[in-house]
Amino acid sequence: MARKVRTTFLYVVASVLICASLYHHHLRNAISTFSSDHLRPSPAIISTSSSGNYAIHENLTDATVPPHDTTSVLLLSLSPSPPAAAAAAISTTAVLLPEWEVLVIVSPETAPSNLDGNYSCLYDTNEATPAKFAGVLPFPDRATFSCLLPPRSRRRLPFKQPVLSESPPENHHPARDSPSPALIRWSHMVYDSLTTEDDVVLFVKGVNARQGINREPSEFRCVFGEDAINGVKTAVTSSMQEVFRCKRPPLTPSPSRPAKVSLQIVAENQVVPSVAYYTPPRTLAPSPQNSVLCATTMVYDITKFLKEWVVYHSRIGVEKFLLYDNGSDDNLESAVADLIKLGYDVTTYFWRWPKTQEAGFSHSALYAKHSCKWMMYLDVDEFVYSPSWQNHSTPSKTLLHPFIHLSNLSKLGQISINCHEFGPSDQTAHPKMGVLQGYNCRRRFENRHKSIVLLDAIDHSLLNVIHHFYLRQGYKARKLGTNNIVVNHYKYQAWPEFKAKFRRRVSAYVLDWTEKLNPRSNDRTPGLGFAPVEPTGWAQKFCEVRDNKLRDLTLRWFGVESDSGFRMTWQR
Repeated sequence: MARKVRTTFLYVVASVLICASLYHHHLRNAISTFSSDHLRPSPAIISTSSSGNYAIHENLTDATVPPHDTTSVLLLSLSPSPPAAAAAAISTTAVLLPEWEVLVIVSPETAPSNLDGNYSCLYDTNEATPAKFAGVLPFPDRATFSCLLPPRSRRRLPFKQPVLSESPPENHHPARDSPSPALIRWSHMVYDSLTTEDDVVLFVKGVNARQGINREPSEFRCVFGEDAINGVKTAVTSSMQEVFRCKRPPLTPSPSRPAKVSLQIVAENQVVPSVAYYTPPRTLAPSPQNSVLCATTMVYDITKFLKEWVVYHSRIGVEKFLLYDNGSDDNLESAVADLIKLGYDVTTYFWRWPKTQEAGFSHSALYAKHSCKWMMYLDVDEFVYSPSWQNHSTPSKTLLHPFIHLSNLSKLGQISINCHEFGPSDQTAHPKMGVLQGYNCRRRFENRHKSIVLLDAIDHSLLNVIHHFYLRQGYKARKLGTNNIVVNHYKYQAWPEFKAKFRRRVSAYVLDWTEKLNPRSNDRTPGLGFAPVEPTGWAQKFCEVRDNKLRDLTLRWFGVESDSGFRMTWQR
């Protein structure tokens, strides 16, 4: 009798444990499926390995700034019940960017103008996230959409590409003719190409991954065509940073049916994933007369600063502006259109790829070569100024010319200009009259430099580091003193503006500030930690010298009386 009771008791206990386990498993999946901003997964680190080819190293912490407003991201559970209809799949390729952002690139066969509805990214895990239009990649034109990789999908390797669908995700399943391919890693891919009269230039991330260490060109081949095995291959002539130059293939590039182009690592028999195409040669649209001096910069959400920067530099001699848009989300297109209406020559190039500033500048050196003689490389918080201009009552479009015309005498190929770094100057918000009027206190000693480069003098490798280029043999660079010319760098602005720098550093070889490595780097800000937390007394920091020279000069040049009071030309 006792044995029977004991057996029954054990049976009951085992049944309870099994039921509890099943209930816990079901509840965990339910929570994962309906995860929201209030039910976020704990920070996860997924490390790249040779076997996990599509994994990325990603550390989500409270300091991470997501690419979207997470309160607007709805994760939907796609019911396994019989579907009403299959979702209409659009041919796409998808890339996994930092912070779990997925960039979905629509095939060039689908014109961007045909995609004007509301879209979602549908995943193999029966989850969906809203897809936001993210711009058009050029040459050939391809619409892009940005969405988030949902929590459950982050736990499965390899990470799978979503289906882009206009259909309501609640009632439809992702439709594919074959299993979902793995997401391309943003840190290992061919992301753009440029055809010149003589060769084809590929922009490749993850091959020359360390600054100053570049693999030999003989280790690679450029591959043209969808078939990586049987595609046309040509020799690589230069391998430097993220720029690879190769011979043109015996193929005529077609604007209507462009061919894929990629990079083969010969010894590993590996072809780097690519979203780039082999297209006809292209350049920045030339003016009736080529410009003597242009300016290039890479931008992200800088619309509020742009007009001041363009107006000022246009009035001292910059004729054309080329902006590499790094994924702006602040109506940059509208701001540029307004400047064009006012007569300024401003062009944007959609350059969506993170941490590719050096490659973008290399691209511009070729892209603008037939439109510009000299190119100035600086950021939108930097303004070139010469103390000799103090005697000018009005600006002049020839003020910068004496510095570049020195080349007629000395085979000069590059001018390096030192920077003065300005602090918050007691400002707690963006100054209404602009940075030139708002910030007037700086650090005592100059730091770093920016450059004006003769495009014909740039080395074949297109190698550049911190806004200056390596030059062809026979050309030389000259570094000018701050008594001749200087860049006022309004670097440490009011905290609401400055903290945006924590999002991501644009250089390929500079650590993001949230990474707890190399804390003594010159790129880091003294006194800051690894999170965007305002230090005590920020508004008074970096103030060693009161410098009103450019402030007073621009007030005289651009200040106007209006019905609403004294204002600057660039104010709205």
